[in-house]
Amino acid sequence: MLVLPLALAQFVASYAATTMTVAVSAIAADLGTTVLGVQTAITVFTLTMASLMVPGSKLSDLLGRKRCFLAGLAVYGSGALLASAAHGPALLLLGYSVLEGVGSALMIPPIYILITVASPGLEARARAFGVVSGAGALGAAAGPLVGGLVTTWLGWRASFLLQVLLVALIVLLTVRVTEPPAPPREEEFDVAGAVLSAAGLFFVVFGVLQTGTYGWLVSRADFAVGAVVLLPAGGISPLWLFAGIGAAFLVVFFAHVRSRERAGRAALVPSGLFRDRVTWLGLTTQHVQWLVLQGAFFVVAVFLQEVRGYDAIETGLMLTPATAGILGASAAAGRLARRHSQRGLVRAGFAVTVAGLALVLLLVRADSGVAGAVPGLFLLGAGVGVMLTASVNLVQSRFPDSAQGDISGVSRSVSNLGSSVGTALAGSVLAGTPHLGGRSFALALTTLGVVALAGLAAAVRLPSD
Repeated sequence: MLVLPLALAQFVASYAATTMTVAVSAIAADLGTTVLGVQTAITVFTLTMASLMVPGSKLSDLLGRKRCFLAGLAVYGSGALLASAAHGPALLLLGYSVLEGVGSALMIPPIYILITVASPGLEARARAFGVVSGAGALGAAAGPLVGGLVTTWLGWRASFLLQVLLVALIVLLTVRVTEPPAPPREEEFDVAGAVLSAAGLFFVVFGVLQTGTYGWLVSRADFAVGAVVLLPAGGISPLWLFAGIGAAFLVVFFAHVRSRERAGRAALVPSGLFRDRVTWLGLTTQHVQWLVLQGAFFVVAVFLQEVRGYDAIETGLMLTPATAGILGASAAAGRLARRHSQRGLVRAGFAVTVAGLALVLLLVRADSGVAGAVPGLFLLGAGVGVMLTASVNLVQSRFPDSAQGDISGVSRSVSNLGSSVGTALAGSVLAGTPHLGGRSFALALTTLGVVALAGLAAAVRLPSD
């Protein structure tokens, strides 16, 4: 069955993005480095994956979808194995940050391409996307819990070895699968376009990731390289420096794409992709969904650990209602797609998500019981689960099989950027308050609620199916 290995691969990639957060202190102590050094490795993993997603997707047209997927698994598994054997920060950086990041960029786009071309109709496609979206959300939500359990009982290296075992299982399942017929493969790879797009996304994501430390508008601390202060505290945030550099690379990238198209040569991404209204609005909803999901998980996790004093395992268990909501909604994706329009599902998902955030704000306090968090977290997860599948289905189904490599890479980049922005936005709001407490967490959740309402506004503008 094609969906099973694809869902497991999405689970592994999402798991890797969140499980490291609970093992930071243990890894730093074992490798003789600092917590900042390990956090840098996590940041570089995010940067590598996000910046290479579009080129990785295009390689699926050049190498073949199944072959690209297997190549990504091989690179990812090699990185996890190296990271498990690391005796210093350099090998951890190479294995986890670089190789796992490159492997993710190669294997994630083919997941969505293969599901789109292998599913015969809207309902079947929604059902398959529901399984994959549920697996991804489960990996992200279970990462801290499973990582905490594994790190506590077996050590942090076992968490990487678990990924190696899962990758081996996915490879065994995949080699037996027959790939659906693919359109003629690209004979030329746009190297310059790949470099420009990767550089642009790298600097944009890197700038966003700095906001947790320096803020969004005014820098809360000196930004220095070595002993040279580039941006003093009280000046403009480093976000705008790096976002400006990234934007400049992306402007050159789009000019490069138009130049190649005028010359009759294949570009990394066709310019027509960015002129379709439904695509833009669908990608916007995808970005906001992941922003709200990851931002809310971050806020709730920090609240539970800093205010209530929960450990990683207790925090993971408290997030279970949200995970259950995501899985329940994802499991019903095929049935929902048969009965409702994709546009309607995205709108309903945002409405339910906003309601979930509101209930968390109303019912969760420093001294409230465990049961108070259940309704809000469940609705939050269910709302995101409903619209994750619908948004992906809406965008991917917009294009023929020959263009799936193009849209898949852009879609995954937008979603990964949403995850990065969500965590950075939530962290920046919390860091900008004098003391961590109920008011600061309420402010962070309110901010995410406003963003979710903006996503709902984008969904309302989607034309009828």
